[in-house]
Amino acid sequence: MAAAASYSIQATKSIATGKIQLKPHSDSQSSQSPSFSSQLQPFSIKLSRTTRQRHLQRVSVVVRAAMDVDISLSPRVNSVKPSKTMGITDQAIALAQAGVPVIRLAAGEPDFDTPAAIAEAGINAIREGYTRYTPNAGTLELRTAICHKLKGENGLSYTPDEILVSNGAKQSILQAVLAVCSPGDEVIIPAPYWVSYPEMARLADAAPVILPTRISENFLLDPRLLESKLTEKSRLLILCSPSNPTGSVYPRKLLEQIAEIVTRHPRLLVLSDEIYEHIIYAPATHTSFASLPGMWDRTLTVNGFSKAFAMTGWRLGYLAGPKHFVAACGKIQSQSTSGASSLSQKAAVAALGLGYAGGEAVANMVKAFQERRDFLVKSFGELEGVKISEPQGAFYLFLDFSSYYGSKVDDFGEINGSESLCRYLLDEAQVALVPGDAFGDDTCIRISYAESLTTLRAAVERIKGALNSLKPAIPV
Repeated sequence: MAAAASYSIQATKSIATGKIQLKPHSDSQSSQSPSFSSQLQPFSIKLSRTTRQRHLQRVSVVVRAAMDVDISLSPRVNSVKPSKTMGITDQAIALAQAGVPVIRLAAGEPDFDTPAAIAEAGINAIREGYTRYTPNAGTLELRTAICHKLKGENGLSYTPDEILVSNGAKQSILQAVLAVCSPGDEVIIPAPYWVSYPEMARLADAAPVILPTRISENFLLDPRLLESKLTEKSRLLILCSPSNPTGSVYPRKLLEQIAEIVTRHPRLLVLSDEIYEHIIYAPATHTSFASLPGMWDRTLTVNGFSKAFAMTGWRLGYLAGPKHFVAACGKIQSQSTSGASSLSQKAAVAALGLGYAGGEAVANMVKAFQERRDFLVKSFGELEGVKISEPQGAFYLFLDFSSYYGSKVDDFGEINGSESLCRYLLDEAQVALVPGDAFGDDTCIRISYAESLTTLRAAVERIKGALNSLKPAIPV
């Protein structure tokens, strides 16, 4: 078996010889077993004597400076964990660029191109010179179009000054958390959760309060548990439906039960993350939390264009809510990034003009996602010991692989959790996945099926082959 390792490319330099050597680096303690990194061949570059002397002078200056500089960081930054999703994605990309045939199923990025009509609108914006700053909150044209969308598709009435357009839904969420939370407040987050929710709470000096859910209950929040955990410090409840990472969709009846509980707590607001709204599989239907009785005044709705419209690189999202809260978020944005890309906003107007729920272009993508979901559910359902909650939306499968924990692999060690299992699958199967502990549930692993069916078939074959080696350790 291959060794467990954290892969990177390490650069070393010998001052005496003037050589820079690039070689693969692993944190594995086993130096004898083969791994992906063994496929990356080291090479060196000879430096001239003059260059070597200049380097020695620079090193001397840097060392002296480092002795006099306080390199401590803000406690706020130190409290935040880096995103495992981004880390694993970057790692997989580096391996692929180095020639390792890694299948990347970590990032939540559709493999489709942006629909032609949207792309053309962006291109035309360049040709027409639409390349200057826009208003901080977004163009009136786009905010008006968003209001029409929310009214027609979600039953929500907003005016343009109750909409804030940002550089992605992620920015919208962070600004909302910063705007409404004070030090000591609590942010209620059902687990499994999107990796950034707890860290955003910490950035606001608030405390994330994690409420676990069960795969047997489709990872949906139990209202009784919510009621038992609310206190006078509870400021924000974050809901994501359809969910990242589980693909679960909250039915309207359950949302109504949650809304009744929210009503009884005057300080409690709800952030409803609806970025996967259009990627949903019948018979499941989407309900916007703000549309429930009494919830409009309590809800900050976040949405965007990245997922459903395959516009990840365009970086555009938006927040809708009561003017008081939206204006506060706009104040933060005005002192950080200012307005979003003018070109992306023109493209977004075209996206909203494709028709109800994105029209045929989005419907075709959703049909492909559903076909991929069905294939993965069937394939992993054939594996002994794997538990599945069939996703009703988004493009993720959150599988319980905990029956494989405790297995011991030669030259690898014990698989003792989701992270070590993902390392094993990266090393042995050359498939990049995200460990469930990043989402608050160590029993599971997240698989993104935002890749072609051909790619997914190859990934399943590799994963099954790697897991078959562990089969004797699975309790029957």
